[in-house]
Amino acid sequence: MSMIRDLRAAVRPSLRKSSTSYSSYDATRDPSATSAVVDCAVYRDGRRVKEDSCRTPHEAMLQVREEGGFAWIGLHEPTEAEFAGIAAEFGLHPLAVEDAVHAHQRPKLERYDDTLFTVFKTIHYVDHAELTATSEVVETGEVMCFTGRDFVITVRHGGQGSLRALRHRLQEDPELLAKGPSAVLHSIADHVVDGYIAVAAAVQDDIDEVESAVFAPPAKGSPRGTDAGRIYQLKREVMEFKRAVSPLLRPMQLLSERPMRLVDPDIQKYFRDVADHLSRVQEQVVGFDELLNSILQANLAQATVAQNEDMRKITSWAAIIAVPTMICGVYGMNFDHMPELRWRYGYPLVMGAIVGICFTIHRALRRNGWL
Repeated sequence: MSMIRDLRAAVRPSLRKSSTSYSSYDATRDPSATSAVVDCAVYRDGRRVKEDSCRTPHEAMLQVREEGGFAWIGLHEPTEAEFAGIAAEFGLHPLAVEDAVHAHQRPKLERYDDTLFTVFKTIHYVDHAELTATSEVVETGEVMCFTGRDFVITVRHGGQGSLRALRHRLQEDPELLAKGPSAVLHSIADHVVDGYIAVAAAVQDDIDEVESAVFAPPAKGSPRGTDAGRIYQLKREVMEFKRAVSPLLRPMQLLSERPMRLVDPDIQKYFRDVADHLSRVQEQVVGFDELLNSILQANLAQATVAQNEDMRKITSWAAIIAVPTMICGVYGMNFDHMPELRWRYGYPLVMGAIVGICFTIHRALRRNGWL
């Protein structure tokens, strides 16, 4: 016990120096507060210890090292200054810290000494009354997870993807939470992939709507091929979805297949299920991309056909009008010696000839589908 007291006395000065980033943390604080730490807890035997026993990440880690268990610290969009103290306390690698602070990372899994650094892209479906050429369909965020032997640090970026409900759900399953930090890592991965599945179903509905609009008979007076903007916008959103899903396949395969000291063998089996779900979502997203390519090509083909039909009609009427234009042009040259120029029935004869020729051309063009 004297050694513990000496240890506490030694670390208190360093705590006062580095606690500026999280000393004001309160587990019951208003979420709108400026502190980056949104939750801090110690778990022992699968259960959360009394919240008053750890008010800062430093105190949480000190308690873990003295009494066992693991700490789970959640942060939301921390600045470099806010994260510096935590990074020093847990010995996080500077490269991983830089990625966690600045965000905009690809999904990945990296190992730094005895810490796993995992990046997940979260996807949120944006509800809209009607899909337009400017509609935002998916909104992305990020969750970074530092997994150590006795700690988990989650760093979230973006307005979506809160882990509060996930934490509460895990706390209701002490048997799973007793597996340690790797159980939290699996639950986060499973939570993110479940979000992908829900978004994929919603995007499928949007694609079905666009597909029906493209191939449905157009309303009277409505031109064909006017859905290209909506299709292209939806394709861009699917590409963003794809950039979140595809790079995560390899990290999930590594977590499910390669033995790791920081991942409990029992938990590793659950990663296989996550990898399987992710693989199916990835196939869906690739299928969305290919289907949208086909719909876009069909839409452009419809626009081309509509333009060709318009051009044929214009050409047909130009051919019909060319007959009276030519005849009237000939008789407008004012020559004295022209056929039937002085004849009493010359005018009705010429007009009748014009009408007859134009009628014959019009009937022939309609028979061939040009009019």
